[in-house]
Amino acid sequence: MELRHLQHFIAVAEDQHFTRAADRLMVSQSGLSASIRALERELRAPLFVRTTRRVTLTEAGRALLVEADRILAQVRAAHEAVAAVQGVLRGTLALGTEQCIAGVHVARLLAAFRGRHPDVEIRLRQAGSGALAEEVAAGRLDLAFAYRTRADSDQLRSVSLTSEPMTVLCHPGHRLASPGAVLTPEDLAGEVFVDFHPDWGPRRTTDAAFAATGVRRTVALEVNDVHTLLDLVDENLGIAVVPRHFRHKRPSLTALPLKGTGETEYETVALLPPDRATSPAARALVTLLETGGETGGLAPPQEGSQAS
Repeated sequence: MELRHLQHFIAVAEDQHFTRAADRLMVSQSGLSASIRALERELRAPLFVRTTRRVTLTEAGRALLVEADRILAQVRAAHEAVAAVQGVLRGTLALGTEQCIAGVHVARLLAAFRGRHPDVEIRLRQAGSGALAEEVAAGRLDLAFAYRTRADSDQLRSVSLTSEPMTVLCHPGHRLASPGAVLTPEDLAGEVFVDFHPDWGPRRTTDAAFAATGVRRTVALEVNDVHTLLDLVDENLGIAVVPRHFRHKRPSLTALPLKGTGETEYETVALLPPDRATSPAARALVTLLETGGETGGLAPPQEGSQAS
């Protein structure tokens, strides 16, 4: 088995098409097909179900994809480790982040990183915390800025960014919008909620807080975008329970403290693989993060600040 066979296999799996994968890899389609057939012969199992329109992974193919990603990530890390010993940081930094993450200004941090390490190619993916944790564990991402869950600590390590309380946002004309009010989950029973997909960190935090108090809630309006959530609340279509820094994004909304949840807090972290599997580029970014760098770094949200 050669590394190029695995690279070809991953490209076909991602594109679900031999012609598109061949174009991306800049190889002939016949050569790509031969590479996949050689891999299937060696493994004694079909890796794809082929149709005239696309190809899909077989059960064996899905199993191989996990290991192929991990193998290529380790090979890449080996090349980058040798380069780092020679005093040159190069290669790729594959980074994931949840939208509007607290505690770090991602764009500013990456700009500072690029200024120090111009030979490193930066790749960024935005997704929910659950998916990002899986990507880091599988070796497809070097690190991710995400919400911490208990399950993450089993296979990943983390660097704390910040923690903050959850806050209720509602329209100023909503019945809950009383100046100085402090709410509990019981006060919110029966309300229409606007919230994120269950994979998102704020949703996970709120779900856990309400489950702990035994108060049922129904998310009627589910979104994957912070500003859409704020728009829906701004039109008085529902209320939202979000990390405190979100209130600075829409000052027209009423923000009320949420108590009685065991003081559940939204904690964000940098998720990384075990130390031995952490790439030199990821180590350099974490160092920059922890020291504050030139313009990026740890930045707990302050009262009245605009968090990223």
